[in-house]
Amino acid sequence: MKKLMMICMLVFATAAFAQAQQGGGNRGGTPEERAKRSVDQLNEKVKLTDDQKTKVTALYLEQGAKTAKIFEAMQDGGNRDSVRVMMTKANEATNVKISALLNDEQKKTFTAWQAERAEAMKKRMAERAAGQ
Repeated sequence: MKKLMMICMLVFATAAFAQAQQGGGNRGGTPEERAKRSVDQLNEKVKLTDDQKTKVTALYLEQGAKTAKIFEAMQDGGNRDSVRVMMTKANEATNVKISALLNDEQKKTFTAWQAERAEAMKKRMAERAAGQ
């Protein structure tokens, strides 16, 4: 029975270790993959032109670089609240730049989509807080 338990523990530990290694700290894929995914989501909502897609992709890649620096600061002992503030500012700056690229109809849709996402985030945070 002890041998069976040890084997089960070893298999579980190996599986957990392998799963942890697959992420490689690259949450959500490479910066290019994340930018493409974000552009695709935005394109579904506001129907971007090819020129807009190119410019928005560049903005998301720029944001990804800023985000990486912010996360590095947090890992080096940065304050979690200050990191959250910096992330919020970076996201808002990117959204302002994206909005500047959109026509009036796209801006309305983009603003509504942002409100939907903010509401969904609040709901998830409330559920998470209630679950703790």
